[in-house]
Amino acid sequence: MRIGELARRSGVSERSLRYYETQGLLRAERTPGGQRRYGAWAVDRVVRIQALYAAGLNSRRIATLLPCLRDADGGPSEIATGRLVTELTAERARIDRMITDLLRTRDILDEVIEDASAPPPRSPLRPPG
Repeated sequence: MRIGELARRSGVSERSLRYYETQGLLRAERTPGGQRRYGAWAVDRVVRIQALYAAGLNSRRIATLLPCLRDADGGPSEIATGRLVTELTAERARIDRMITDLLRTRDILDEVIEDASAPPPRSPLRPPG
C-alpha cells in the first residue's frame, strides 16, 4: 500500500509516517519511481507506535522496543535482553502510576462537578421566592 492509504487506514498523517521512517520506527520498500510501499503489517506497526507514544515513550525507546514485538503478519521478533525487560518493566510501573494519578484526578473532578452542579443552598434569612 502507498503512504496515503497507510495514513488513511491507521489514522496517522503522512507527515508522521515519514517521521517514523526517519526515526527507524517504520520501513518502506521503494518502487523504481521512489514511491514508498508498505505491507499490510504496517497498519499494526503504526497503531503500536502511536500507543507507545501515547504512553509517554520517546522515539529512541520505541525503536529499541519494536524489534521485540510481533507484527500482525506474525513475523519473527527478536529476543528481548534482560536489560530491556528491566527497562520496560520500569516503564510499565510508570504508566501504572500515571493511571492511578489520573483516576484520582478524575475522582476529584467528579466531586467538583457534582458540587458545582448542585443548586445553591437557600439562605435562612431570605424568604423563598
